[in-house]
Amino acid sequence: MSITAKRIIFIGRVQGVGFRFTALNIAIRCNLAGMVRNLPDGSVEMIAQGIAEDIDDCVRDIQESFTGCINQTKVEELPPSPEYKNFKITF
Repeated sequence: MSITAKRIIFIGRVQGVGFRFTALNIAIRCNLAGMVRNLPDGSVEMIAQGIAEDIDDCVRDIQESFTGCINQTKVEELPPSPEYKNFKITF
């Protein structure tokens, strides 16, 4: 299985609702590396690196956890980076 990376932007009521902490726990459960952080425009950015199916499972679990809060999810492919060894919340 090859490692892939994705940048995911969650748009909606995603700040101030425990989003980053929940995303962190889901990403760790899915064996992903990367980070999650709030963006100044009120959205949340996540960089997820791992097996593509695990990333998709993570995004789906986050969307299910925040049904009614996420209005839009944007996903783009990234090249994998050795920078990410674990998953963390950044500021």
